[in-house]
Amino acid sequence: MTDLERLESLKTALGGSIVEITNPARRRIFVAVDRANLAAVMTTLRDRLGFIYIATISGVDAGEAYEILYHMADAHGNVNIRTRVPKADGHVTSITPIIPGAIFYERELQDMFGLVVDGLPDPRPLIMPDDWPAGNYPLRKDWKFERPAEIIPGGKK
Repeated sequence: MTDLERLESLKTALGGSIVEITNPARRRIFVAVDRANLAAVMTTLRDRLGFIYIATISGVDAGEAYEILYHMADAHGNVNIRTRVPKADGHVTSITPIIPGAIFYERELQDMFGLVVDGLPDPRPLIMPDDWPAGNYPLRKDWKFERPAEIIPGGKK
């Protein structure tokens, strides 16, 4: 399947859910969707276009909003679904019921950005230590690293 054929099949399947669609490189397509349509888009990708593999989910602190990218892959290339989540309302719907492999990536979004993933079957922290201070999210632009005091047994304090 060529990139042009893939673009057309995405446009046909997703229709009005698409905010923007681009093909910046061979075998790589980016589709921007509104977060309210995310679950429907992911269901369509799975059921009508055969996308069952999620390579990863990544996030970016984009100032007033978080941008979340769902990297889907198949034999023909990558389709990246992009959605924006306003910082004032940091909620996004879980896609784990649709693509079960997303669970660890969604838990990571919660740990690293403080986003709330609604409907996530297991919302426990995944990456951060048990004693990690609440409200500290290391991938936010406003996060400041404070080096802990080093304590060497028998050494200087």
